[in-house]
Amino acid sequence: MSLDPRNRRTVPFFKYPHVFCSVENEILEIVRDVGRRGAFILQKDVQEFEAHLAEYLGTKYVLGVGNATDALFLGLKAAGIGPGDEVIFCTHTFVATAGAIHSTGATPVPVECGPDHLMDPDSVKEAITPKTRAIMPTQLNGRTADMDALQAIADEHGLLIFEDSAQALGSKFKGRCAGTFGVAGVFSFYPAKNLGALGDAGALVTNDEAVYKKAKMMRDHGRDEETGDVVVWGINSRLDNIHAAILDHKFKSYDIIVQRRREIAAIYQERLADISELVLPPGPDADPDHFDVFQNYEIEAERRDELKAHLAEHGVGTMVQWGGKPVHLFRKLGFTQSLPYTEALFERLLMLPMNDSLTDEDVVYVCEVVRDFYGA
Repeated sequence: MSLDPRNRRTVPFFKYPHVFCSVENEILEIVRDVGRRGAFILQKDVQEFEAHLAEYLGTKYVLGVGNATDALFLGLKAAGIGPGDEVIFCTHTFVATAGAIHSTGATPVPVECGPDHLMDPDSVKEAITPKTRAIMPTQLNGRTADMDALQAIADEHGLLIFEDSAQALGSKFKGRCAGTFGVAGVFSFYPAKNLGALGDAGALVTNDEAVYKKAKMMRDHGRDEETGDVVVWGINSRLDNIHAAILDHKFKSYDIIVQRRREIAAIYQERLADISELVLPPGPDADPDHFDVFQNYEIEAERRDELKAHLAEHGVGTMVQWGGKPVHLFRKLGFTQSLPYTEALFERLLMLPMNDSLTDEDVVYVCEVVRDFYGA
């Protein structure tokens, strides 16, 4: 097929102004309300958002913090992970996953991802040593890993599980929400996330009361909120109250946001599934064990770089996640591992536009440009 130039349109990978403009009037009213109350740090808006998120996830405790990286660090540290420990993580992730482990004094150990782009259980088994204390799967692109398999490994070897579920708010495996399987999970509210703030923001979730209490003190310089005494070493990572108020408002329509992303994924599935040069993520209803929220739409593509250029020439923005490198290839951080499956996979990965600012016509156009490239 050939594209009709009269149908050309511009489809950015992500429209950052949309985060604000789509709810501009509501955000301005929230800012006025919070400002007039002088409610800037750890006020009722944070507590209300934490409570609503806990109810949604079905977890006992939620702690609003500055970002998901801090949440990972706080969860690990509060559970006693530190120097001499090894924590296994999937190398198909943002460097923050490994960075949080490193910041505790523990050693991050990268392993392969599987065909689902998530942590490969067999690779985890091979990486376990006497120093291994925990497994940290990344619930990537809005999909939850096979937690049955990972939990079985953890149980066999007496390991803890921590979830980097930054990209997976509302994603489920066998009816259970990402972030609620292990000792602790985290979520990111970076502006481009499904539920985005107007800057950095995150949350730690846990069912462990001791982890929650210690992390709560650590997020506020180690202070005990009842006595005011500093009782542990901590950091400053409090969720800004104004962000909490904005997030709580947007959270009311979160199911609509997720449904829209699933609708977009269904269009991609319908219009691209027959192209042999592509491997698509599972469709929205492809697997009854998984409920995916499609934070990203990451495909595998033959001649990936040429396809990316072709899409750009026709006004379509795309992205190669993590700048095209799995974490273990950042050799200056000290990693020496060879993970051939993941390295080969990264030559093929490409993310197509996926966000609730897209119209059906935008998505159909992206598909037409992809089909044009492959002559489909």
